Amino acid sequence: MKLLIVEDEPGISSFLKEGLEEASYAVDISGDGKSGLELALKNEYNLIILDWMLPAMSGIEVCRQLRKAENMIPIIFLTAKKTLDDLVFGFDAGANDYIKKPFEFEELLARIKVQLKKNLTDDSTIKAGQLTINPLSHQVFFASKEIILTPKEFALLEYLVRNMDRVCTRNLIIEKIWEIPFESDTSVVDVFITFLRRKLEKAGCGKIIQTIYGVGYIVRERDLL
Repeated sequence: MKLLIVEDEPGISSFLKEGLEEASYAVDISGDGKSGLELALKNEYNLIILDWMLPAMSGIEVCRQLRKAENMIPIIFLTAKKTLDDLVFGFDAGANDYIKKPFEFEELLARIKVQLKKNLTDDSTIKAGQLTINPLSHQVFFASKEIILTPKEFALLEYLVRNMDRVCTRNLIIEKIWEIPFESDTSVVDVFITFLRRKLEKAGCGKIIQTIYGVGYIVRERDLL
């Protein structure tokens, strides 16, 4: 497995490189966003560890450019940002996960393993009515019209459809999609449900995600027919 670290603090990048190489990963390092983006587009990596604040180009912009190029490599942000708005902003740019500075290396290693395992999963296309979800290409179609989703929006829709006719609680969604507790704040789920609903309705998919007040959300098969 080959990882890319984009981090402008030499002490942190050196510490991460040493620890990850001891864990049997091959590691490349970049000290700024622009060169990090160039490396990510030129080489094959299994995962990127990306600092939020970088010289030349921010981590957010690096992430956006990769997703714009249809590069769906898992990205874990390193960040000192702590507010819900900041976290939503990062995920909406295309991040798969984040870890707050300062952090324990063992936690980062665990998050890396989770993302790599996800990326290696070979799932078949999911079809529900006129909705088609392709987990490998991260594409969603409704009646042959593609719906462009961010990675988190895609994961959220896939999870809801895979659990069709079951109520998915906010806590369970946080656990399965974000894999982080958000300090018991599940309001980020509501924010992404709103984003997702808008895109689905704009594509003509209708109001397929129903709210179970005080509990969570559900997609019912009857609404997809």
